[in-house]
Amino acid sequence: MGLEREYGSLGIKFDLWKGESDVYPLITPMLMHLHDMGLIEKSDGARIMRVAESNDKKEIPPLILVTSDGSTLYGTTDLATIVDRIQNQNPDLILYIVDQRQHGHFEQVFRAARKAQLNGKAELEHDGFGTMNGPDGKPFKTRAGGVMKLYDLISMATEEAQKRLAEAGLAAEYPQSERDDIARQVGLAALKFADLANYRLTDYVFDLARFTRFEGKTGPYLQYAAVRTRSILRKAQDEGFAEATPVVQSPEERTLVLQLLSLPDAMQGAEDKRAPNILCDYAFTLAQAFSRFYAEHHIMSERDMGLRAARLGLCRLTVEALTKVLGLLGIEVPSKM
Repeated sequence: MGLEREYGSLGIKFDLWKGESDVYPLITPMLMHLHDMGLIEKSDGARIMRVAESNDKKEIPPLILVTSDGSTLYGTTDLATIVDRIQNQNPDLILYIVDQRQHGHFEQVFRAARKAQLNGKAELEHDGFGTMNGPDGKPFKTRAGGVMKLYDLISMATEEAQKRLAEAGLAAEYPQSERDDIARQVGLAALKFADLANYRLTDYVFDLARFTRFEGKTGPYLQYAAVRTRSILRKAQDEGFAEATPVVQSPEERTLVLQLLSLPDAMQGAEDKRAPNILCDYAFTLAQAFSRFYAEHHIMSERDMGLRAARLGLCRLTVEALTKVLGLLGIEVPSKM
């Protein structure tokens, strides 16, 4: 199936794959339920359900359940989907991750579901997102003017990542298959981070050259920061250097430790606000704090064994936190570059 291929390219798998046809058997009994509750009205041959409320500040049109020619619309199947989810999963919360331009539609559907008591104990929430636009400020399309497919977008990002790796002199000594795998990981990181780094309702301009840079607020920069820190720890292990609990002795260490300690707050904020960009901001700030720490302190060349061990311990905590956050964002960290 095309969707499985597209999402599989991003490393995403779903437990259930359901289409509109899966809920068709639920529509007739659902409509009978709405009729019995006195919620269905006829209007110009169509069957509708009014969802406007007395305190509305703008007009909320009724939800059309069945058209005058007997056809059902998205609103009807969306309601039936809620019935299906309540019957089979009985969740506490259902999140709809759909283009913000569909917010009005979901407002109608959610009101109808609550009015008809179809949603059980579940809270219904639409978490909309903005659009990825081209340089003209309009939703991004192919050169031919068609809708860009995700699979093609990933191919473009991978090719651009290969160029960036070559320019930076990274992975040049590895076998071709390994370079290709690293380029794929970097390309995906560029796309995912660029999309998630903006607040989800914000529109942004697609700029693949900027997204794939190894400097600035990009996915590849964060991947490289994690790879570099892992490299330090591998070298320390090869030389038999010990790690110890960090000791805060400088402003750079203090800043880095405080950033590490703020990870639970960042995770909670991202969940509460449905805002992955909070995690993106956290990861970038962490990488910058580590870069300043690394620039101002000896680590491998530190002669004081206790101090070196403490700084290596700080390196370990940093790479673990950075890898964790990138993992939450769906971004892989290559084993090497």
